[in-house]
Amino acid sequence: MPRAALSTLLLLSLGAAAVADCPSSTWVQFQGSCYTFLQISISVENIEDVRNQCIGHGADMISIHNEEENAFILDTLQKQWKGPDDLLLGMFYDTDDSSFKWFDNSNMTFDKWADEDVEDLVDTCGFLYTKTGEWRKGNCEISSVAGTLCKVAIPYDKKYLSDNHILITTLVIASTVTLTVLGAIIWFLYKRNACSGLILFPASPQSPYSDGCALVVADDDEYAFQLD
Repeated sequence: MPRAALSTLLLLSLGAAAVADCPSSTWVQFQGSCYTFLQISISVENIEDVRNQCIGHGADMISIHNEEENAFILDTLQKQWKGPDDLLLGMFYDTDDSSFKWFDNSNMTFDKWADEDVEDLVDTCGFLYTKTGEWRKGNCEISSVAGTLCKVAIPYDKKYLSDNHILITTLVIASTVTLTVLGAIIWFLYKRNACSGLILFPASPQSPYSDGCALVVADDDEYAFQLD
């Protein structure tokens, strides 16, 4: 198949893959995960009410695992999402082993706690103070939140994609496959017609045969010589 056609098909395939990386254009990709800020104010009774907002989008509340991710969240909250000063983190205090854990079951490999002493950690949640990037401990019994930051790892679970998003992705992939098949058929017909003598394009003046047919013609001449 001509290189131009192959390049076009490759770009289409890459485009289809890029569409499927994150749930939609409202999400932002960073370090193998997708993030979105749900800018809705809701009344809550506990942190599970906040978490359910993310679960409804196939994600979970935010977990942070390195300084770069912490800085990315701060920068995006300030420039794009316009989030609140205090953001509820997706963590809880496990009284069984006296440690904080992420709701998404990822390991607690990083923290940025401010220097503060909290005697009673029962019903304590973590908050990201967006002006400094530090984490603070606070009571989980909050009455409302101004927004929820959600995170999901790539590849994203396709069952949460909207019907239109699934349709567009399917059409792009189907078009890519169709173009590939049609290109292969056209190239095959062209080569067969050229070899059978039905030249669709002017032949080179140096040879009455195209390069693709030279070997076939040589084999036919040898066979005819043996019969004589």
